[in-house]
Amino acid sequence: MQHTPEEPECSPRVLMDPACVDTDSIRLVFHNDDDTPVGFVVRLLREVFGKQQRDAVALAEFVWQQGKAVCGPYPPSVAKALIVEAQTRIRAAGFPLLITTEAAGKADTADLSDVQFEYACDALDWHFANFLPGELATTTRHFPAYMRADVQVAIDKLFADPIRFFGAYERHWDEALSFARMKRRGSDAISLVPPQFDEIDTGELAPAKCLRNGLWLCQASEFPYAVVLSHDRELGRETLIRIEIIVPARDTGDSFAQCCFDELEKTIRSACAYRGKIISLDEGAACAGRISGVTLHRLPKVKREDVILPERVLNLLDRSVLGFVDARDELRRLRQSTRKGILLYGPPGTGKTHTVHYLATNLPGYTTLIITTEQLELLGSYMTLARLLQPTMVLIDDVDRTASHSSILTACEAPLLSKLLNEIDGLKEDADILFVLTTNRPDQFEVTLADCHGRIDQAIEIPLPDAASRGKLIRLYSGGLPLEGEIIAEAVRSTEGVSAIFIKELMRRVTQSSVARDGGHSVITADVHEALDDMLFASGRLNAKLLGGPQAIAAGARSGATGAIEPPRKSRRARH
Repeated sequence: MQHTPEEPECSPRVLMDPACVDTDSIRLVFHNDDDTPVGFVVRLLREVFGKQQRDAVALAEFVWQQGKAVCGPYPPSVAKALIVEAQTRIRAAGFPLLITTEAAGKADTADLSDVQFEYACDALDWHFANFLPGELATTTRHFPAYMRADVQVAIDKLFADPIRFFGAYERHWDEALSFARMKRRGSDAISLVPPQFDEIDTGELAPAKCLRNGLWLCQASEFPYAVVLSHDRELGRETLIRIEIIVPARDTGDSFAQCCFDELEKTIRSACAYRGKIISLDEGAACAGRISGVTLHRLPKVKREDVILPERVLNLLDRSVLGFVDARDELRRLRQSTRKGILLYGPPGTGKTHTVHYLATNLPGYTTLIITTEQLELLGSYMTLARLLQPTMVLIDDVDRTASHSSILTACEAPLLSKLLNEIDGLKEDADILFVLTTNRPDQFEVTLADCHGRIDQAIEIPLPDAASRGKLIRLYSGGLPLEGEIIAEAVRSTEGVSAIFIKELMRRVTQSSVARDGGHSVITADVHEALDDMLFASGRLNAKLLGGPQAIAAGARSGATGAIEPPRKSRRARH
């Protein structure tokens, strides 16, 4: 058989199997040849054998691909009448089409669901064979790329039993695989390929397998329909998941498509693969602003005793966040607002990030969204996700980076900060969304915050560690070093005005000195003094500033200023 008609001068051949004479039913077998057009076979099957257009196309394709296909079975008298009519038409057309007969049971009938298609256009023509192009309509919805795992769950549920399913070859990265695109023929035809999956990390033991694209050919009770999954990708814009449903262009088809999308959205909302996890959105590396997926942050649980802050500060933090969350239901019952904004501020290296990790890992049932200041342009996408995954904590670390180093915000920075504050203000009073912002320089946007009353409900200072906190930090960061009480006391006395991160580095250097002296079996005062000298005095004020040393030394005062550390006396030590 061929797809371009020719008109050879041949006689038709209809061969009768002698075994069919005494049988109760007969099958007619169509055989492939190099001259009979597929279109002629389709017409013959429709007009003589009474096949529907879709089944006729499938059977003709099966003959062309497999070499033969069975039609029937029929009672002998019906088979004889069909053979006579077929023979007449084949002779009139002048094609060498061979049809043989066999007794029913000798061969299996052609399974039309196994008809193979090379191109999407052929599969769609077969599926919608009874409809002209103008009799079909398409409806499209878009979903954010970070919801890919949830969309896959919804698709698997809603389109679980298609007639046929195919993957498709994406020829162009930036051209979505729409129904119109799949209908193209010739050199632009879309090839059908095995399904292609990407593995998406959702924080579970096994990653979620998500389709890159797909074509579903389905059957509703009254009509056929199709579903196309692809992605809309455009430079400088967010990547979107694209779902298109193709139905007959009539009221029942339109209502059916709307019901499908309603069910899809309902399932997506209930799936929420990232609910209760700590996540951030990926920003595309190739072009700014394009979301490519989700990053999960597997933070170890931080216990309260591991948050080294003055007790009054830790108590205020617990009341403002953990206590507030515990009371939310009662607050809502008593018609009080359940939205909240917290600002943690203080010098660099005091443990603000560690503190928010404590909050994130001690809010059961909460989803935490971590937004970097570079991603504030994606705030709209983050807020969509925050509303979907409520209850949610939205964390923006180092929010002062939205401001310039001067006291005046630039034309670009001011709208970003205003947009953030407007998002907080625009939440419904009963929104289960908690904003936590951290900053090293609250003075950079203090005026802006003061002009936006109600956005931030509680500002909490995370101060430089006091003496008690420094003692806890020294023990925490000492690792396996044996520290005697007098050594801890000396280190506490010598580190007034430093940050927590300074103490962490100090203890690493003390450990290095101890290892060099006796393999790390003991710590002496000279180990502490040598580390302090290297960190604060030997390298100049820039090094002290970078390490979070006392402000007086970082500013250039070597000694004698109030609160500054005096340079330690040099000591000679034996080294081994």
